[in-house]
Amino acid sequence: MYPARIHDEFPAPSHRGNQKQALADIRAAFERGKDVVLVRAPTGSGKSLLARAIAGCARTAGEAAPEQVVDAYYTTPQVSQLDDVAEDSLLEDLCVIRGKNNYDCILPGETDTPVNQAPCVREREFDCQVKHRCPYFSDRAIASNRRIAAMTLAYFMQTAGSDVFGKRDVVVVDEAHGLGEWAEMYATIELSPSTIPFWGELDVPDLDGLDEAVRFAERIEHVTERRVKELRGNAELTPDEVAERDSLNKLRSDLSWFQEDYRDPESATTWVVDQNGGEGAPVTVKPMNPEKYLKHTVWDRGNRFALLSATILNKDAFCRNVGLDPADVALVEVGHTFPVENRPLYDVTQGKMTFEHRDDTLPKVARAIVRAMARHPDEKGLVHCHSYAIQERLDELLTDFGVGSRVRSHDTEDRDGALSAWKRSDNPDLFLSVKMEEALDLEGDLCRWQVLCKAPYPNTRDSRVARRLEDGQWGWYYRTALRTVIQACGRVVRAPDDHGATYLADSSLLDLFERARTDMPDWFGAQVDRVSEPALPEFSPEQALAGSKRRHDRSRSRSSGTHPLSDVWD
Repeated sequence: MYPARIHDEFPAPSHRGNQKQALADIRAAFERGKDVVLVRAPTGSGKSLLARAIAGCARTAGEAAPEQVVDAYYTTPQVSQLDDVAEDSLLEDLCVIRGKNNYDCILPGETDTPVNQAPCVREREFDCQVKHRCPYFSDRAIASNRRIAAMTLAYFMQTAGSDVFGKRDVVVVDEAHGLGEWAEMYATIELSPSTIPFWGELDVPDLDGLDEAVRFAERIEHVTERRVKELRGNAELTPDEVAERDSLNKLRSDLSWFQEDYRDPESATTWVVDQNGGEGAPVTVKPMNPEKYLKHTVWDRGNRFALLSATILNKDAFCRNVGLDPADVALVEVGHTFPVENRPLYDVTQGKMTFEHRDDTLPKVARAIVRAMARHPDEKGLVHCHSYAIQERLDELLTDFGVGSRVRSHDTEDRDGALSAWKRSDNPDLFLSVKMEEALDLEGDLCRWQVLCKAPYPNTRDSRVARRLEDGQWGWYYRTALRTVIQACGRVVRAPDDHGATYLADSSLLDLFERARTDMPDWFGAQVDRVSEPALPEFSPEQALAGSKRRHDRSRSRSSGTHPLSDVWD
């Protein structure tokens, strides 16, 4: 790696905000010999441009000895973030590669078939004559030979051990704050009818502890291996059989990994097993702090690493969670350049939104939202609902209050389409979202205000969460929630001259700010210090709909060739 050229590799014609200083600090950290640099850069600081500059410092083929690795990876857990990179003209030399299921086969009669179900994976002796033109294999070949290959974190981890995407000189991970949690999710093993087609033929015991879970996993692995051999014996497979084969192969690999790791006395990973329902019920095997998994899928993939995020809140805790030695890691802090008065936090708390209090609190929250709609009659808004149960109930309440015509929502199937339609619309609609606290750019009039419905604490019914709290890891619990809040607050203010209001509806949010204050970035602490109670209008559904009515009237008058104020002028 050559950190000295980081400024020359910056892709924009000029710097904005604190980018120039950030580049200097990152260079200095690498030149001090650090293998990993954490870059804590707030929303709107141009992390993708910093990432490109860092990746550009990787050795090239002309600079390396034969035994040295070259080039760089750029990866992010967020698909939308990768989409943004692919569309950014300043990042056009990042060569994007996606998983097979994102590409369609080009053979006659197969153009609606994703590549992961194409004849080349269905037929044993199939020889594709157009493989050199296949969109997936073409993109893969190009990315494997380009200076910077860009991919999602899921694809990056899946290609560990690949001959095509081997070790490189530099790895840049954008939105890296959840790296440990993403690794835990990818390494989780689900044993159920949805993952094992022959589940009904299995004798599933009531598992009592990890030793029994390991023995059950070993048995499942053997049965799965027999089924895969049967499928391989067929000359041709149906698309469903291809999906089954691939799923079972991944399951075999995961089960083998679990057994190996559990029996390794040197492994730092702790495993937990969930089986709600006892004998015959599905089983979930979950890792905690999967250091060995991350070593194989991430840390063995490069010489130097840059991890970028607005919300790496505690360096030592983050390093422990992902298997890094804090002594080998530097933290670069990038200051915020957005005026704090442009990103106000407003206290409209209505009580606790915990499960036992939600039925009482949520109607009050809905009324507060109607009042906020009246305060922003001509501006689009967003509600972070935290869960689909809250979203559904809130939608019902707002409809009952008579403002349903200004409200949009989504479900698990149409979230991207519903979000795009809301963003394209000129109407001042309110969008009820679930799990959109990250990687959502709502600059300018796309959204001027938002509501945080609930403090986003991890679910204590999750066995990993419960285990951590049993071990007294309350700092982790509060940091995890605070991280999500900070990410959410960054959705509506995306530039120094942008502005947007965030309303806090759950009183537990104020408690969270107190408990997690020591891990709060200074720039967010400045927002918290300015929390105030807004002057909301009285509850009035008519006033909440006033902007929608005016827009509708203007649209109608334009289509009829009259001016909305013609009656006044006449």
